[in-house]
Amino acid sequence: MKIAIAGYGTVGGGVARILEKNAQTIARRAGQPLELGAILVRRDFPGDPFESRMVRDFSAIENDDATQLVVETIGGCGVALDICTRALRRGKHVVTANKQLVAEHGAELIALAQRHGCQFLFEASVGGGIPVLHPLNECLDANIITDVTGILNGTTNYILTQMLENGAEYADALAQAQQLGYAEADPTADVEGIDAGRKACILADIAYGRQIPPERVSMRGISGITALDARFAAAAGMKIKLLGRAVRAPGGVYVFVCPHFIPQTQMLACVGDVFNAVSVSGSEVGNVVFYGPGAGRFPTASAVVGDLIDIARNPNRPQPVCWEPDGAAALLDADDHPARFFVRSRDTREALEQVLGKIDWLPEQEGVNGGFTAETTRRALDESGAALDAVYPVYEL
Repeated sequence: MKIAIAGYGTVGGGVARILEKNAQTIARRAGQPLELGAILVRRDFPGDPFESRMVRDFSAIENDDATQLVVETIGGCGVALDICTRALRRGKHVVTANKQLVAEHGAELIALAQRHGCQFLFEASVGGGIPVLHPLNECLDANIITDVTGILNGTTNYILTQMLENGAEYADALAQAQQLGYAEADPTADVEGIDAGRKACILADIAYGRQIPPERVSMRGISGITALDARFAAAAGMKIKLLGRAVRAPGGVYVFVCPHFIPQTQMLACVGDVFNAVSVSGSEVGNVVFYGPGAGRFPTASAVVGDLIDIARNPNRPQPVCWEPDGAAALLDADDHPARFFVRSRDTREALEQVLGKIDWLPEQEGVNGGFTAETTRRALDESGAALDAVYPVYEL
C-alpha cells in the first residue's frame, strides 16, 4: 500500500523515518509492504533524505490513484480538515494524530469514511504512544464504561511535578518546561486545560458513543495553582494532577478537566514528569490503567504507524471506530459532579464550617487554612458564600 504524509513537522517526519527504518518488520506485520509516496510540505527542506518526495499541492496526492493511505500531521482544523475530507471522498484511508480535528469533527469524518468505504483512525490523538483508544473501543467491548480519567498533558504534569517535588512556584516551573522544550512559547492550550479537554472529549466519544462538543466542556487549567497548594497536598499525602475525566451518571455523562487532589495510594498519583496515563473503569473488568510517553516525535509516530499497519491488514473492513454526532444533550454540567473537595481560605475555620459543614482540616500553612469537605458539588461551594481562595476535587476510585 502506498502512503502519503500531509505535514512534515515533528510527527510527520517521525512517521517517514519509522516507515523507512522498520520497513521489513512493518511489511511482515502488515502482510504487505507499506511504500512511502509523496510528502506535503509548506516550505523547502534542502538536503533532507525525503526531499525528492515532497510536494506543495495536495492535489498531487488526491489525484494519485495509487496512494491508498493519507497521514495527516498538520494540526488544527483548517487545512487539516480540508485535506482529510478530500482524501476520504476519494476513498483513501486517513490516519491522524490531530486531537483538535478528532474532538471537533470526528463524527463527520467517521460518517464520511463510512460513506466512501474507507477508514479514519486516530490512535495517536490521545496519549501519544500509549495504546488506549483501540483497547477502549474493542478490547473492553464487553463492559459498560463507567469512568475514564487521565493525565493527558505532559507539559502540565511536568510543571506540577516540579511544584510538588521541588517546591517550585508555577511561573518558575513553566519557564523550566519552556527551556526544556516541553512547553510552547504560548503555553495556553496546555496550561489552561484545552489540550487535555480535547483528549477527554475523544475518550468520552468512544466510551459513551456520542460526540461531546469541546466548546461545551468545562476546562480549568493549572495557572492558578500555588506552591502553597502543593504543600497542603503533601501534608495530606496527596499529589495535584490535572485530570481529564468522562464519568457516566444517571441521565448522561460528566466531561471536564481540572486539577485534582489524588491520594498517593492511587496509581495516577505516581505518574510524574511528562508521562501520561489513562485509567478506565468497566463494569466487568474493574479498573485498568494505560501508562507511557504521552507525546514526542517517535512515540506519537509509532501510534500513527500502528494505525497504518492495522488498515493494511484489514483494508476492506467497515470503519471500526464510530460514534453518533449528537452528544451535547447527554452532557451534564461539571459543576454538579459530586465529590469531596479540598478548599483553601484565609477565613477562620469556625466561619467556614458554619457555611460548609464539617471540614477535615490539615495543618495550617503560612497562616492559611485548608481541608477537605464532605461530598458536595462545585456549584454548592460557589453558591455558599464562603471566602474560598482555591477549590479542587479529590479523585477517588
